[in-house]
Amino acid sequence: MSLKQFVIDVLHPGSANVSKAELKEKLRRMYDGKGTNLVFVFKFRTHFGGGKSTGFGLSGKEEKSRKQMKERKNRAKKIRGVQKTKASDAAKTGKKK
Repeated sequence: MSLKQFVIDVLHPGSANVSKAELKEKLRRMYDGKGTNLVFVFKFRTHFGGGKSTGFGLSGKEEKSRKQMKERKNRAKKIRGVQKTKASDAAKTGKKK
């Protein structure tokens, strides 16, 4: 997949925090992305005392890479769900694997 990973340190003295939409727009311009839906920011933590936050981000150049990421995530969920049902069926019938 063609996604760039990065850690973001945001300095915001005088304000509580910076909105994710604002960060996505600025990162899109920095990485020459086509749309803000190709930039993902998550896991932001504000440092004690305020004024600085740290988080993670992913940036892609194409819509295709975003769709691949989502399909991969959904496939992982689907497999986990199948395994859970198999384990619960065995527990209901009293069999041990």
